[in-house]
Amino acid sequence: MQFSRMITAVDLHACGEPGRVITGGVSDVPGRSMFEKMRYLAEHHDGLRKLMLREPRGYPASNCNLLLPPTRPEAQAGYVIMEQVEYPAMSGTNTICVVTALLETGIVPAREPVTHLVLESPAGLIEIEAEVSAGRVTKVTFRNVPAFAVHLDAPIEVRGLGAVRVDVAWGGMFYVIADAAPFGLRLEPDQARDIVRVGEMIKAAAREQLPVTHPENPAIQGVTIAELTGAPNRSGVSGRNAVVVSTGELDWDRPESWTGALDRSPCGTGTCARMAALYAKGKLGLHEDFVHEGILGTTFTGRLIEETRVGPYRAVVPTLSGRAWITGLVQYVVEADDPFPEGFTVGDIWGRVSNRPPTR
Repeated sequence: MQFSRMITAVDLHACGEPGRVITGGVSDVPGRSMFEKMRYLAEHHDGLRKLMLREPRGYPASNCNLLLPPTRPEAQAGYVIMEQVEYPAMSGTNTICVVTALLETGIVPAREPVTHLVLESPAGLIEIEAEVSAGRVTKVTFRNVPAFAVHLDAPIEVRGLGAVRVDVAWGGMFYVIADAAPFGLRLEPDQARDIVRVGEMIKAAAREQLPVTHPENPAIQGVTIAELTGAPNRSGVSGRNAVVVSTGELDWDRPESWTGALDRSPCGTGTCARMAALYAKGKLGLHEDFVHEGILGTTFTGRLIEETRVGPYRAVVPTLSGRAWITGLVQYVVEADDPFPEGFTVGDIWGRVSNRPPTR
């Protein structure tokens, strides 16, 4: 067999959301920080993201992480997160998957009953507490970067929906957050197509009408993800959500082409963003558990542990707890004559996908 490329990876899911972790076959990339390494990949080696996330090796709801040597001495490992249309600075589900892959494969030694480690994400250092039993990671809790609300109950005009009130908050990505009830939506799997359509429309309008820039990193700009919220379905749960991840570009002249994928989990950074918005509204206090339910009924538990500031914004430091499960130990290969070395997309499920690299 002759392969032009071979990549080893651990495939996992965090409460339903897939999060592949590349463990070998990709060398280190230039950069004085993990954020610079992320930018280098986006600008010079975006083919890796396409290879891993597009067909035939990926699908619209896929995520991927590249393990890299850390640039900070405090960290045991670094990672760059890759999604369908962007390189997020931070992701909760992907962080949980990375921790699980590192400890359960022995790349980083696990200590029972609790392993403490620090990872370097593009957003900064992430402190981790992983509960370990019989070699299995049974719970991951991480201290996220500070979260903050930028807009609260802001009116936007959404084509086809009219006036909509939304929050915009940072939880590691900029989220536009809206209540699902006014659109007649139930946050259930059988309504996923309509949830995606509404979420994409709201996100597009928010990007145009509510510009945002991270005050500590001007390279991070714009709402890139939408979150619809609702009441919980059962006792012991604080709220329910559905996060819409774009898989292509919106074509306003062809509404039938709007495509996205739901985060299968309760969404880690989405939970942090929602907690920041609730805190800013006085609806959630410090040191209160916030049990967040996703579209599949799985839950993450968030908690705000202290108040801080990020530029002009009053911010909060969140922790988030969840779990991941390994689904495969895989060698992905590209044969020398493979006609799709960077994968492909087809409009039946992908919509309009840009061939331009993400700008993050």
